[in-house]
Amino acid sequence: MDSRSLIPVRSSSSSGCSSSATCELYDLATAHALLARQQQLIQQGDMALVSHPATAAAVGAAPMYAGNVVKQEKKSQVPTPHQVLAMQQQQLPQAAHVSNAILAATQPFYPAPVQDAQPDRPIGYGAFGVVWSVTDPRSGKRVALKKMPNVFQNLASCKRVFREIRMLSSFKHDNVLSLLDILQPTNPHFFQELYVLTELMQSDLHKIIVSPQPLTVDHVKVFVYQILRGLKYLHSANILHRDIKPGNLLVNSNCILKICDFGLARIWDSRERQNMTHEVVTQYYRAPELLMGARRYTGAVDIWSVGCIFAELLARRILFQAQGPIDQLDLIIDLLGTPTPEEMKYACEGARNHVLRAPFRVNTFHRMRQLSQHTTDDAVQLLAMMLHFDPDKRATVEQALKHSYLDEGRMRFHSCMCSCCYTNNPGNTRIFSTDPDPMHEMPFDPKWEKELARLSMFDLRDRMYKFVTERTPLFGTPLCINPSSAAYKNFASSSVAQASELPPSPNAWD
Repeated sequence: MDSRSLIPVRSSSSSGCSSSATCELYDLATAHALLARQQQLIQQGDMALVSHPATAAAVGAAPMYAGNVVKQEKKSQVPTPHQVLAMQQQQLPQAAHVSNAILAATQPFYPAPVQDAQPDRPIGYGAFGVVWSVTDPRSGKRVALKKMPNVFQNLASCKRVFREIRMLSSFKHDNVLSLLDILQPTNPHFFQELYVLTELMQSDLHKIIVSPQPLTVDHVKVFVYQILRGLKYLHSANILHRDIKPGNLLVNSNCILKICDFGLARIWDSRERQNMTHEVVTQYYRAPELLMGARRYTGAVDIWSVGCIFAELLARRILFQAQGPIDQLDLIIDLLGTPTPEEMKYACEGARNHVLRAPFRVNTFHRMRQLSQHTTDDAVQLLAMMLHFDPDKRATVEQALKHSYLDEGRMRFHSCMCSCCYTNNPGNTRIFSTDPDPMHEMPFDPKWEKELARLSMFDLRDRMYKFVTERTPLFGTPLCINPSSAAYKNFASSSVAQASELPPSPNAWD
């Protein structure tokens, strides 16, 4: 075999799939040299165990602190367990005390090696929070730290934050971002910010769409399948996301997709007749009933958003891109044709009059076949199901998931990407889950929003503090913000998006 050939030795995927795009590669000559050097050091007594991806299989399992050299004592001087622990703690970096680390542990803990030396840095912000990429000192892994400022600025803000952390803490799904930990406030009466830890993802769908990276039909199918799979989980929990857009769909290097940002989400009760705000969903992905001032709506608003994203993945451009909400509605009607009075039954009178005064337009949906060379008849059919003007005739998430266009995406996802299926090593057989598209195990009570509405700000503060402090910290060790961090000043001053940076509000028809 050519010693210069490359072999994958470590996949970042936990599912066992290997891909050259997500693996570290070493040439065979380097691997053999590392192995020979390691064996030499072991024989000389200069090294206990050193783990390296290219040699782990030959040398054996690595200790907890892989990669750190430990001098062996003379056989006549066997160290006690306490001495071994002291040596390890002296030699290994503790992320809690690194000057650049924003996060610190509030009590002594058994340190883990830092996996990379990247400085803590901001990676995104929105209307309700700022997200930083930081190192968790307990595991040494990079995680996302979301700062939620001004929690008690007003009653609406307080309810929104409490709702979001309750939702995040309940999620356990491959395609929905979940909560890892919450930093505990030091004072139950004087805390204005909350800090939430979640898994760190490498990118999002917006960045991928606008990048020069090629997107194949397989990419489109597996992405759309995962969006709908995550959305089914949310809708089964009685949750409307209300802000599905490419920027809120996080993607890692293995193409795993997770729905994030629940700042606009709410618990939905199909029997409730109380008005709901239509100031939801970023304009380009806003359903026509919202653009026309509907005060009651369903999960169909999320399905419309997914349909827009599906078309955007195929065409690599936004499907309905207008300057304002009225122009947005007109673009939709240009494609779907003038809606009937029945299809506008949820619209306010001013919006209906606007549509009826305009010239009649015919349906031109057949143009969707020209989105890209990858747009098949099956794709157009699924798009038509999700982009129906009438929300009552729009496909549900369950109906969309059953469409044949997604069969290949489902098979690819469950072949090596999901956590619900596994490979039987002795027979190398893939054991598929009997429930490939699971629902939430403990849906929110539809009455939860009514109970939330009755709470005062003081009630919410007490409940929020109790909820956070009664959670068991990850690894049993609480975290706090480190004011001595070199990045602390920038972190403390980072703020949410200003009003001028936010999308335009819906049109005031009446």
